[in-house]
Parts: sequence; structure tokens; C-alpha cells
Amino acid sequence: MKKLILFLSVITIVCLSSCDLLDNNSTSGLSNEDIVNGLKTALQVGTDSSVFITSKTDGYFKDAVIKILLPPEANIIETNIQYVSQLQVLKVLNIDLQSLVNNTVKSMNRAAESASKQAGPIFKNSISALSITDGLKILNGENPTLKSTASFDSVAATHYLVSTTQNDLITAYKKPIDGELDKDLGLGFSTNQSWTTLVTNYNHIADVASQTLTADALIPFLSQSQRDMLKNFVPITQTSLGTYVTTKALDGLFLKVGDQERSIRRDPWKWLTTTVGTILTKVFGSK
Repeated sequence: MKKLILFLSVITIVCLSSCDLLDNNSTSGLSNEDIVNGLKTALQVGTDSSVFITSKTDGYFKDAVIKILLPPEANIIETNIQYVSQLQVLKVLNIDLQSLVNNTVKSMNRAAESASKQAGPIFKNSISALSITDGLKILNGENPTLKSTASFDSVAATHYLVSTTQNDLITAYKKPIDGELDKDLGLGFSTNQSWTTLVTNYNHIADVASQTLTADALIPFLSQSQRDMLKNFVPITQTSLGTYVTTKALDGLFLKVGDQERSIRRDPWKWLTTTVGTILTKVFGSK
């Protein structure tokens, strides 16, 4: 009798374990076609929404998270703006650096917004190529283009897109970005013109600052704090904005795609009344 009870217990444990294994591997009864369609739909929703958001006027410029600021080499300009008004020898030059900075930043973001729509077709090509194997990994929070990690990646689909589209996007974006940088996007000047004007005027101020520091007739009239301010004005080299704006524009775009992916994973029912609601809730609502 004891042997029979032991035997039945073992059988029960094995059956329960097998059932658990089947449940874990079945992804709540979803077919492979469901999973791939759900992932492709989620990616399409995420990329379409992100392109729409970033390509609108102020899509970059008024979003503090993705707003494109001056290139790193120009940070010194913003640091030194405060000193111009404090030093009479520079103030008399009557150069409004802050306005020049504002013009350049705004026009860079306008260029990114104008070029953003170029991403749509490239995203679609990558999404259409998504395989069943890759789809299963992405659904479970794993980027199939990287080695497996222990933690769940809530933006695995976005990281997959970065891996499969970034090179093509850089190539596709660079040309329109360069074109947009040369256009007057409603500001009365092009981005490249505003950048050149900013660098030229700043370097002129830096040159005057340097001459002041070496002018024997002026040195006795300068306090130590004034000398320290003048020493901050180091000239910068004007570089091409194309690569910089392209990289920053794509960083912002992928950030928005990631936001959309998290939103779909967290609450797929938000799309329930839309044309894609059925497949999104079926696939992501079961996770």
C-alpha cells in the first residue's frame, strides 16, 4: 500500500511539472503567428507614433528630453555668456551671444524635425523581416541581436530596431539633415548660417579678450577676477553639424520608440478600441 501511494505521488509530481512546463512554453496559448503579428504591430505602432511625434513642429525643440543642444565644443560659449555683460571691454562689442545660441539651437531642432519622417520606410523594412525566433525572444524581453541577459528588457524591440536599422538610418538621415541644415526653415536663416555666425562672433570676442590680456596699457586696470574671466574665452573650431545633428536626432527618435514600447507592454488595452487593439491585447495582455 505504501509503495502504491509513493508511486502515485511521483506520478502526480511529474504530471504537475510537465503541465507547468507546457504552460510556460505555450505563451498562454499564443501561436507563433500571433506572436510575430503582435510584435510587428507593436513595433509599427511604436515607430509610427515616434516619427509622428518627432516630425511635428517643436517635436524636438520643446521636448526637454530629446531637445538637441549645442555641440560639446560649443559648451564654452554658453559658459562664457555671463562674462560678456560683466566686462566692459567685451560688452562694447555689442554682440548678443545668447540670441545667436538660441537661433542655432532652434534651427538644429527644426532640421531634425523636418528629417524625422525619413525613418518610416527603414523601420518598416526591419519590422517586416522579423522572424518567429526573434519574435519569441523579443516578447520575453530579450534582444535577439545580443547575447542573452538575465534581466528582462522592457525595450527589447527597440534595441532590436537599433541593432538592425541604425546604420541604414544614419545613411538615410545624413543627406536630408545636411539639406535641412542649409535651408531657411522659417527662421530667416539656415542652421549652418546661424552656427557660422555664432562661432565667428564668439571667436571675435575671444580674440578681443586675448588682446586685452596682453595689452600693457590695460593690464593695470584689470582686477584679478576680470583677468580670470577673460582667460575663459578660448576660441573654438567651427565643425560640420551634419553628423552631430544626425546622431542626436536618431537618439531622440529611438528614445521615443522605447517609450511607446514600454507603454504597449504595460497597458496594451489602451489600444483596445483601435484597429490594432485585438492583436496587441491578445499578445501583450497575456504577459
